[in-house]
Amino acid sequence: MDSPIAGAQVSDWRRKMSDHIAYALLVYTALQIFVTIGALKAHGGSLLPYFALVILVVAIIPACRRFEARWNGLTDEQAHDPALAPYYRRDRLALWLLAIGLPFALTALFKGLALLFA
Repeated sequence: MDSPIAGAQVSDWRRKMSDHIAYALLVYTALQIFVTIGALKAHGGSLLPYFALVILVVAIIPACRRFEARWNGLTDEQAHDPALAPYYRRDRLALWLLAIGLPFALTALFKGLALLFA
């Protein structure tokens, strides 16, 4: 018995990953603004939320470039290879964990530091 993917044309992994990166950056930016604005309101004059904002921007750009480069480097044949599905799922999960988790994790860290040094 053939798998359902065997006879079907697989979407272009490069395009799919590029789409996920674009959406993840939108979600990341919205979360970053939401979480950072909350931290700014809570800590008034502290510079730590601004520092967190800079670190968040610096952290996400190289990570997204790495994902993009890995998938854009595929040949046309590789871009449609169903054997790459597990690697695509792994990278997609890592991307979304980074995009959703990083704003909360770093803001929590800086809030904790602000409490320690306040």
